[in-house]
Amino acid sequence: MKWRIREGRPFPLGATWDGLGVNFALFSAHATRVELCLFDAAGERELARIELPEFTDEVWHGYLPDARPGLVYGYRVHGPYEPDAGHRFNPHKLLLDPYARQLVGTLRWDDALFGYTLGSPDLDRSFDERDSAPFVPKAMVIDPAFTWGRDRPQPIPWDRTIVYEAHAKGFTQRHPGVPEALRGKIGALAEPVVVDYLRRLGITALELLPIQGFVDDRYLVDRGLRNYWGYNTISFFAPARRYLASGHPDEFKRAVNHLHAAGLEVLLDVVYNHTPEGNELGPTLSFKGIDNASYYRLSAHDRRYYVNDTGTGNTVNLSHPRVLQMVCDSLRYWATEMRVDGFRFDLATILAREPYGFDEGGGFLDACRQDPVLSHVKLIAEPWDIGPGGYQVSHFPPGWAEWNDKYRAAVRSFWRGDEGQAPELARRLLGSADIFDKRGRRPWASVNFVTSHDGFCLHDLVSYDQKHNEANGEDNRDGDSHNLSCNHGAEGPTDDPWIRGLRERQKRNLLATLLFSQGTPMILAGDELGRTQQGNNNAYAQDNEISWLDWELAEDSRQLLEFVRRAIALRHAYPMLRRGRFLHGTWDEALGIKDVTWLNSAGEEMQQVNWDDPGTRCFGLLLDGRAQPSGLRQRGVDATLLLLLNAHTDTVEVSLPAVPEGRRWALLLDTDAPPAPGVPIEDEAALDRRMRRAIEPLRHEAFGARLAMPTRSLCLFGLEPGDAAARGGTDG
Repeated sequence: MKWRIREGRPFPLGATWDGLGVNFALFSAHATRVELCLFDAAGERELARIELPEFTDEVWHGYLPDARPGLVYGYRVHGPYEPDAGHRFNPHKLLLDPYARQLVGTLRWDDALFGYTLGSPDLDRSFDERDSAPFVPKAMVIDPAFTWGRDRPQPIPWDRTIVYEAHAKGFTQRHPGVPEALRGKIGALAEPVVVDYLRRLGITALELLPIQGFVDDRYLVDRGLRNYWGYNTISFFAPARRYLASGHPDEFKRAVNHLHAAGLEVLLDVVYNHTPEGNELGPTLSFKGIDNASYYRLSAHDRRYYVNDTGTGNTVNLSHPRVLQMVCDSLRYWATEMRVDGFRFDLATILAREPYGFDEGGGFLDACRQDPVLSHVKLIAEPWDIGPGGYQVSHFPPGWAEWNDKYRAAVRSFWRGDEGQAPELARRLLGSADIFDKRGRRPWASVNFVTSHDGFCLHDLVSYDQKHNEANGEDNRDGDSHNLSCNHGAEGPTDDPWIRGLRERQKRNLLATLLFSQGTPMILAGDELGRTQQGNNNAYAQDNEISWLDWELAEDSRQLLEFVRRAIALRHAYPMLRRGRFLHGTWDEALGIKDVTWLNSAGEEMQQVNWDDPGTRCFGLLLDGRAQPSGLRQRGVDATLLLLLNAHTDTVEVSLPAVPEGRRWALLLDTDAPPAPGVPIEDEAALDRRMRRAIEPLRHEAFGARLAMPTRSLCLFGLEPGDAAARGGTDG
């Protein structure tokens, strides 16, 4: 076909179909010429090269009349090849459009992908003339129209949010209820059996590990492995082809539509801090060949080299206005066209960096704060990178939530039985007010987690003292060695019933602590099922049974699942477990009470000597519902809760305190006596009964009762009001 090219417009960037043709626009400040390359539907045969005729405001653009969705394309960009000046243009390398909405084909590693000649004595200063087109993914023009029906979800308040971190493939790859063709695909997330499982578990937000288009690292492919986690994004607008059964982005929209219909939010883990193009010796796939000096931070001393605050070889330059625009355009695209409800930002400190370092008032954070779309979605930062001053927990501005690794360390250390952990755990249980209570931030700013995709999963945390990453092929050198884990007497699997029982109780302790802490809890998918990675704490390259969830549940797993459902239901039922304001143990003169009181095992208020005692491993937290604002006291004094924790290796006798206006304590949850496995999840009526049971007491205890709390156990009590309090009066 003979194509006619018109001047078109410099906006919007990318390939935009208007019903009559397609406008192409590509930013490159330093290019001298840009060729649009058209391919057959499979992306295998180049059909035409068309020079973009116009250059406006550093944007190359052109319009193809009669072009339509389904057109496959890439770019060849001409300009100086001067690595020492930061320029790496090479028109022999086909480049992926940064604004590509759909991908065709996959990356196949070949020496032709590199802009220089591999093995050259002059390294990257040489120039390679081989065509890379046969080996790179291409972009496809799409029709963005989609029928959303009645999808008008209301944002779930932060204080009610429970995040469930899952892998788009690993979550459903082995699910027997998902059609085989959809297993491990985004389309599986729209299946009723998957949606119902998430809804009945009680979580409110499904957070997916990276699903934007990414590539497998060459060193992994050479070892027969893959980049399973996906933190290697090359296409910030297109879903990864490997996760689409249909190949079309609408598959993701359908999944979001079904999850929204069930009252669930969808969050995306996104990677805007680096790309797979690596350092000066990396391949030329997109940005490096489009305008290397604009897209990446280059060394101020020698522009041949890259700033590497990410540890991956390069760092995306968000100080450049066009690069910042691309990232914000991408986020808005996912929030509006794809209707996701928020984002978790990998190595978010990078995004807040300017050439002089981290800046809370930097361009990206300011852009998000004022943006009419992004300022109203959930924004979660992983607040660290490996650059100077990279650890920035609590330093992101209001409106952001942050992963709180201090919480993870405190909870793991306490339940492992480490000395001197009580004061630190107390701070973390109350939403880490010591670091987040500033500038009007709320407890939800602390995203609390005990496990995540990176590190031991919950079962392995209580089953291994050491990491076992041999399957990664790096002689067990990779992965963090400081895990604060404990095998409780045997490394890995064991038939010892005492060890197995203790491990199960520790899982319940860790999950209950997470769900009963102030802040935003995040659960790692599969932890509620007792999933194991066989001791691998860095399964980033394990696209196999090591990482995939096993849905064939053993009895212990069913029991744990029922326990987690009950704990989540209790969190939803009792506002005191998820307060929207920080609790400080403040004394209310009018009521004569504190919102928070810390108790020792005798049921008396903790004194400094108790906090200073490194052997303090058993204490209680009294959350007094009478100190709540009146609008939250719908359950009256029944909202008063008592949380008891015992990390001792021995049984400890604990006294239950007396509380004015109360009649007795109702035991709501006990990690030493988990609920029996419940009804099949397919039974809707039985589900309703289970939810009602979740907030009914297991048994009642009188004030002053002496409880024998077994080694390493946790109990949650709710105060039953006296007759006068139940009527809304007081006990005169």
